[in-house]
Amino acid sequence: MTRLTPGKQLGLRRMADNKGLFKMTAVDQRPPIKGPIAKHHGTDQAPWDEVARFKTLLVETLQDASSAMLLDPHYAIPHGLPVFDAHKGLIVTLEDSVFADGGVGRRSSEIEDWSVCKIKRMGGDAVKVLAWYRPDAEPAINQHQQDFTKRIGEACAHYDIPFLFELLVYPLASDTEQTSDYVEMQSKRADDVLASVEEFAKPDYGVDVFKLESPIAARDVDGEDAATQALFDEMGRLAARPWVMLSAGAGKADFRNILRHAYRAGASGYLAGRAIWLDAFNAYPDWAAIEAGLRDVSVPYMRDLNTLTEAAATPWHTHACFGGDGLAFCDPTAGFRHVYGDI
Repeated sequence: MTRLTPGKQLGLRRMADNKGLFKMTAVDQRPPIKGPIAKHHGTDQAPWDEVARFKTLLVETLQDASSAMLLDPHYAIPHGLPVFDAHKGLIVTLEDSVFADGGVGRRSSEIEDWSVCKIKRMGGDAVKVLAWYRPDAEPAINQHQQDFTKRIGEACAHYDIPFLFELLVYPLASDTEQTSDYVEMQSKRADDVLASVEEFAKPDYGVDVFKLESPIAARDVDGEDAATQALFDEMGRLAARPWVMLSAGAGKADFRNILRHAYRAGASGYLAGRAIWLDAFNAYPDWAAIEAGLRDVSVPYMRDLNTLTEAAATPWHTHACFGGDGLAFCDPTAGFRHVYGDI
């Protein structure tokens, strides 16, 4: 049974609503936002002010329906933090959006001059890291990804802050489907997704919450299919700790179907971005249309997801790893002494 230290316990509580459910919005995307803006302007790099303006608008319009927001240190934090509601949980990105890929696997790395320590010092409630992973990639690549994750898990334990870990499979050079974009791999194998979860669920990595993709392509998810449900059930069993679903650019209806399966399998909520705001963003550079789309379409969609979450998701602190009855909150002084010593 897991006992949480005080910092991790408080961080998880701030990320969730008062029932222990995660309704979290991702604003940390970089290539999926920078790319279309740069294309519109005909430039190699998107104008910083334009990216930051959109991210700030996301914070302003979507935070009321969120229990927590995921922000990046390049754009969302420096421009959006002044309007951020301090009553919401603050999750901060650590990984660089640029990854090394030589065709045999992807290597992740931290943002330059950014760290778990700095996220803790700035008041973050949790550290989020995305790692690309394929069980059949070159062994040296997978060892790099494993070492990368362990290093961050150790730092999160040292600074007593929750580690929210996102896993995504991706195409190798041998696959027919090829893309370096931040999109769901349509031809992914469920076995690769499940084996990745199984690897990083090992205690050596120090993961507190998983952010997981659907084991099958979002477009193929039927909200009532028994075989699909069995895959989600297995994913939840392998995670063996609180977990939430990511949207990976899925459409609104598809993501809702994914959540129905995930909640039956024990998921505690969602951490999604593009399923919520991409339709509105497609109106760029019409800022009035973007804001109208966020307020008139994205927010009602979030309310619908939240209703589903409240009806079907599992509160994180009642997860089986905590004894199934809120034991994460037992004897906090023991956890405090473990990290901070006697005072």
